[in-house]
Amino acid sequence: MFAAIGVVILLVMVFGGFAITGGALGPVMHAIPHEMLIIGGAAVGAVVTGNSMHELKAIGGSMAKIFKGPKHNKQDHIDAIILTTRLMKLLRSEGPVALESHVQEPQNSPIFAEFPRLLANKALVSLICDTLTLIVVSSGTLEVHAVEEVMDNAMKSHFHEMHEPQHALTTLADSLPALGIVAAVLGIVKTMGSIDKPPSVLGGMIGSALVGTFMGVLLAYGIVAPLAGRLKQVIEQDEQIFHAVKQVIIASLHGWPQPLVVEGARSGLGHAFRPGLSELLDALRGR
Repeated sequence: MFAAIGVVILLVMVFGGFAITGGALGPVMHAIPHEMLIIGGAAVGAVVTGNSMHELKAIGGSMAKIFKGPKHNKQDHIDAIILTTRLMKLLRSEGPVALESHVQEPQNSPIFAEFPRLLANKALVSLICDTLTLIVVSSGTLEVHAVEEVMDNAMKSHFHEMHEPQHALTTLADSLPALGIVAAVLGIVKTMGSIDKPPSVLGGMIGSALVGTFMGVLLAYGIVAPLAGRLKQVIEQDEQIFHAVKQVIIASLHGWPQPLVVEGARSGLGHAFRPGLSELLDALRGR
């Protein structure tokens, strides 16, 4: 929502300031469709050229992330810690066999069923279930550092994929000023072909050409780059729930007492999603 508000403020201040200072918006508005056809078309072509269909779909889906914000709220992070803590407690108290059905078919697990929002995050559920399945099939004989390394590799691969749309937007922002220059040069070429026209006509044509440079810079640094920055923030916030889950699993395998386990997971969360320790412990008792 704030991203949309920011874009509106940007456009109002740029074009409003231009008009207030005596600039004529008519010629600019007349030139924008033609310049945007060149700049926008070139930008779309560059994005399509540089990405596979998978990445293109991810870029499209990332627009919703930018305007909607992180996938999970504070309660989801609390629930993730509670869910993982319960699974590790079951492993410790009843053994790998009791845990097997929950991690092999999480959609049918009564424990997972209590957290439908988490169950909808397939990547998070896979991280939990795949890790605990390794522990189940090995009868708990795996070394903790080996489990941690496997989790780190899985998270690294997933996070890399999550960041691909942000990298694509950053690359697009870097290229837009140059594409604006391309549109401006074409406008100058057109103007030079009409050099015999009166100064008033040539002035309008040169002004239209310069709108191309203006639009390229405005789109790059005023819209696309900030959107890429916002997407990076959202993705990094979405990563925190994975780190919390990993912390609970690894700390539990080390044999830490439960309060210390949940504090380790809680303290790694950003302030927007971090519950108080008493709040988290009360939530655990309530479950």
